[in-house]
Amino acid sequence: MKSNLCASLLLGCALLSGTVAFAEDAKPTALFNGRDLAGWQPAGKKGTAQWAYGTAALDPAHANRIKSTGPGTDLINPEPGLNLTSEASFGDCRVEMEFMVPHASPGNSVDSNSGIKLMNIYEIQIFDSFGKAMPGKVDCGAVYSETAPAVNACKPAGEWQTLVIEFRAPRFDAAGKKTENAKFVKVILNGKVVQDNVEIAHGTNVSRNAPEHPTGPLYLQGDHGSVAFRNLQVTALKL
Repeated sequence: MKSNLCASLLLGCALLSGTVAFAEDAKPTALFNGRDLAGWQPAGKKGTAQWAYGTAALDPAHANRIKSTGPGTDLINPEPGLNLTSEASFGDCRVEMEFMVPHASPGNSVDSNSGIKLMNIYEIQIFDSFGKAMPGKVDCGAVYSETAPAVNACKPAGEWQTLVIEFRAPRFDAAGKKTENAKFVKVILNGKVVQDNVEIAHGTNVSRNAPEHPTGPLYLQGDHGSVAFRNLQVTALKL
């Protein structure tokens, strides 16, 4: 799987050529240690701290759930509960990660519904959208409820998928007034560009009226459905 991830990330770099200027001496920062939730805080009021490490796979008894099949370093959310927010904050950045979702049950989108939010408020949707002919604003790779993915790049439920996000933070003047909107410069799902230079004038969905800032944490959604993550890292950029 590591070779597939490297291939996808190299393709992402090629697609981003000419659009991204890396910060001087910028190095990726890994946000999972494979042992515990050091560097993360629970967010939200639903459930308990259900996140755990292990080896992620579809639950053979419940296709709409991810379970641990043994020791490992995959971060697993087996059932809806608390969200996670990083203790570290970021401005312009590149986020790289892998995720696994279970099957979405007919009529119950909660089962495979997750997402990653930049600065806690700008969400890229994570969902079981495999096989859907025309993905919409709530499908995998969407700027949630704002911009549908350009193509459906999803793999089947239960497979690891790669996500690369190039994000430009909103700009503010000396008085704190916003002068430029945030922007998803590129979002690449499994090697395919699904968002390209998409401005976002506000937070998405429930964060639509949330205050905007020049830097902020990352947020992993765990209150809607089962999901697993691994190899999450962030690189500071100068965009």
